[in-house]
Amino acid sequence: MLRFVGILSRIFEIMLVQLYRKLLGKATTPLHPEVEPEMKYLLLGIGNVGAKYYGTRHNIGFEVIDYLLSEHDAETKVEGNSMIGHIKHKGRQVYLVKPTTYVNLSGKALKHWLPKLNVPIENVLIIVDDLHLELGALRLRVKGSDAGHNGLKHIEQTLNTSKYPRLKFGIGNDFPKGGQVNYVLGKWKDKEIEELQFAIPKAAEMALSFVAIGAKYTMDKYNS
Repeated sequence: MLRFVGILSRIFEIMLVQLYRKLLGKATTPLHPEVEPEMKYLLLGIGNVGAKYYGTRHNIGFEVIDYLLSEHDAETKVEGNSMIGHIKHKGRQVYLVKPTTYVNLSGKALKHWLPKLNVPIENVLIIVDDLHLELGALRLRVKGSDAGHNGLKHIEQTLNTSKYPRLKFGIGNDFPKGGQVNYVLGKWKDKEIEELQFAIPKAAEMALSFVAIGAKYTMDKYNS
């Protein structure tokens, strides 16, 4: 009887080890492992979570991601310090990310998703508000400084490089000296919202162009 119990115990132990290995494998295997890394793209919009930040200038990155999610009727989930959705475009896998860590810790989402999705840095596009561009102006760059933007600063620290693509969305700088914080965290004015109705779809178009034809040809086509 004791021998029989010992055999059952050993079988149970083996089953637990196999289950653990299986779960460990699932945790470390990238999503869509059958897809080559160069066919995967991650678009991350910078912004702050919470109702009080909805419709603020600092959240324009979120608005572009929301537009893409809506246009493609994509489902989302919350994981890895972010909300994430998935779409396909021109045969490529595209992951749409909105960090839930607030602007100043935007890099945490990338730290989680880049290894899990196996997306190369050159296939990452950060969509960010820019005070140095007039409202609605759009510029794609493949590298650059953080220009004083705390979200970009944290991303650069996380990636240990400033050589990553970013789509700058102009929000203007119509504020008095010392009023920058209130301006970027302020709500859009009615006239600005009218401009955004054209600029947000254009930014989404540029983001998908980046996915389809790459940064160089997208910059040639859209940057002025």
